Amino acid sequence: MPKKKKIKKTKKTKKLNKAKTKLILKTPEKRSVPGQEEKPEIKKVKKQPSEKRIYNLKDFVVYPKHGVGKITAIEKANIGEIDIQFYKILVEKEKLTLTVPINQQSKLRPIASINQINKCISILKTKPKIKRTMWSRRAQEYDQKINSGKIYELAEVVKDLNKNTDIIADQSYSERQLFEKAYERLKSEFEAVLKVNPEEVQKKMDKALGRTKISEDA
Repeated sequence: MPKKKKIKKTKKTKKLNKAKTKLILKTPEKRSVPGQEEKPEIKKVKKQPSEKRIYNLKDFVVYPKHGVGKITAIEKANIGEIDIQFYKILVEKEKLTLTVPINQQSKLRPIASINQINKCISILKTKPKIKRTMWSRRAQEYDQKINSGKIYELAEVVKDLNKNTDIIADQSYSERQLFEKAYERLKSEFEAVLKVNPEEVQKKMDKALGRTKISEDA
């Protein structure tokens, strides 16, 4: 009886071995065909990594480190045998033109919605949160928030550094610099979303910050 079992096993193993040899013989035949390995490599080199193009000409976008810009052109260029499409973005406040490849558009974000602007106004109306940490550390945190590209964080910096006054003596030079940077960034996005002139936007922001009381008293 044990001998018969052994014979059955050897038959199965022979079948399996035959199947394995067939597979082994087939695979090198596919790999050895000339040109099949090179084609996907050529595609990877010559094809620009793709991201969905969600922006059009004359659209406003936000680039975190520079603020609001307007797409003035969508152009093509050939760099190292690779066709690359990119946006030309004019940041008017800084008099700067940025070149952003379309496949790197994750760095950009669309301008805020009306609801987000309204939430920013409610943030500006709240009391400032002043930490007791050293100014150098707080200044770093404020700068990171300004360059994050997040509109709510920008509004928080404006609110926290607001002194309800235009008197220079009430603020240190670095405080005033950071406040003005954040204020102008936020203001430019308000202008792009609300489509009103800078004076009206400034009145709206100053009213939320309580800065209008100072000017009225003066």
